[in-house]
Amino acid sequence: MDILRVLNNNVVLARDPSEGEVILVGRGLGFQVRPGQPVDPKKVVRRFVPDDGRDPDHLAMLLADVPPEYIQLITTAMAEAGLGGKPAGTTTLVIALADHIRFAVKRMEVGQHVEYPLLAEVQNLYAAEYAQGLAVLHAVNAHLEDPLPDSEAVALTLHLVNAGFSTGDLSYTYTMTGIIQQMLDVIASSYEMDLDGSSVNVGRFITHLRYLFVRIHDHNQLTERHSEIGAAIRQAYPDALQCADKLAAIIELRLGSPVTDDELSYLTLHVARVANE
Repeated sequence: MDILRVLNNNVVLARDPSEGEVILVGRGLGFQVRPGQPVDPKKVVRRFVPDDGRDPDHLAMLLADVPPEYIQLITTAMAEAGLGGKPAGTTTLVIALADHIRFAVKRMEVGQHVEYPLLAEVQNLYAAEYAQGLAVLHAVNAHLEDPLPDSEAVALTLHLVNAGFSTGDLSYTYTMTGIIQQMLDVIASSYEMDLDGSSVNVGRFITHLRYLFVRIHDHNQLTERHSEIGAAIRQAYPDALQCADKLAAIIELRLGSPVTDDELSYLTLHVARVANE
């Protein structure tokens, strides 16, 4: 591999004959080297292949802003928590988690404690990611002299959820979390029932919403006009359709995007499943 760009003493952009441009991290990897020189493989600690079509130079600069010991810490913790492989190789996720841990450690050092909102919502709506976030946090703490509080798992969870979106920050994920909770409250109120957050159909509904929000964010909603399946669903579940209309109004109000007829039909189907459980 040859070096394409030196970001700092520890991060370089290189060209791999089989993978193209890759970002390499390692102590002293970029020290006193120039573009065109070969990479010293003994100094490479981590390698990242730019994902989701993102600009390799931009990702390399983001990585260069994070001390390499935190990159090493978070990738080790992810592997120990069972999140090795693709998640640990996702550059944007590793950067976000490592950067968060870095500042969390700094806050601990000065005695600053942060109370994260949405703890109940995160535990309920993203149970799988919360378990992963907690596992990563515990793995991180195993390598720290002063362990971070369990509340940090909320932020780690939101970063894991955010990894499924093309947006680079957590603002859309925070918005999505609030909307999902609001929509569940509307269903519970419409049917005068208490929803079991651990039920299969509620879980499926939350998963459906998360993919719906991805489609809305990417401007790629289902748009098959006058679908026979959609028409049959709306006709079969008039009460659920009425409730789904309320949910669609929330989405349009909060995200500024009208819901297509096909998306409304699938919302109706999920509402009916939740209500009939």
